[in-house]
Amino acid sequence: MMCLSVLGFTACSEENDPSGTSRMEVRLTDAPGDYDEVNIDIKSVQVHRDANDDGTGWTTLETIRPGVYNLLDFANGRDTLLASSTLPAGRISQIRLVLGTNNTLKLKGSNTLVPLTTPSGQTSGVKLQINADLQPDVTYVMLLDFDAAKSVVPRGNSGAYNLKPVIRTLTQAVAGGIRGTVTPAAAKPGIFVISAANDTIGGFADDAGNYLIKGIPAGTYKVQYSTVAPYKNKEVTGVVVTNDRITDIPAVNLN
Repeated sequence: MMCLSVLGFTACSEENDPSGTSRMEVRLTDAPGDYDEVNIDIKSVQVHRDANDDGTGWTTLETIRPGVYNLLDFANGRDTLLASSTLPAGRISQIRLVLGTNNTLKLKGSNTLVPLTTPSGQTSGVKLQINADLQPDVTYVMLLDFDAAKSVVPRGNSGAYNLKPVIRTLTQAVAGGIRGTVTPAAAKPGIFVISAANDTIGGFADDAGNYLIKGIPAGTYKVQYSTVAPYKNKEVTGVVVTNDRITDIPAVNLN
């Protein structure tokens, strides 16, 4: 998720990205319920970028893992990736889960799957308020905590059940990055961002000497600039990266 390599080199970004985008992952977890299975059919994940929901402004996340998910597989701190996308930086006001019709329930001690009826989720989708501000070049995780116990509602004594999703959302910045310039640009160094545990993330300067390396978890790093003669290798130590922003490094001269 964060372009992190334990004993290797990963080129996360080769040049500065001027478009002002953020990376978002949507992950699913569950507050346990007293059932054997609660199976939810997820077709699509969308986000809304305007404060007012007038029916426009919805964006479908580009990478989606549609399918039927048993919520109880993701209890006790476990989660799974639903969707991810690169989005324009700015405010996300809502998220919408578009559900299919294959939603079912298995009661404790039963071998039978019982249909879960979703009166509105099958058409317009389940909308959740987010109101999160995405900063450029920062990686975010949006965690959907699906409360299985509260979401399954019996219909009287009929033995039938409705699905009325109760979902808590948490949006968290999980990786920042570094940005800077090397001179002369002709040096075109490889750039290694190395943690105290020797985990390495890497990238390259572009033709103008600029670089932007994203997907770096919070921590303190040394940054090595590796080039060839007549230019010199350099190292900058004590570079502090936070999850919610890009750290600017002063220009490095490789002469």
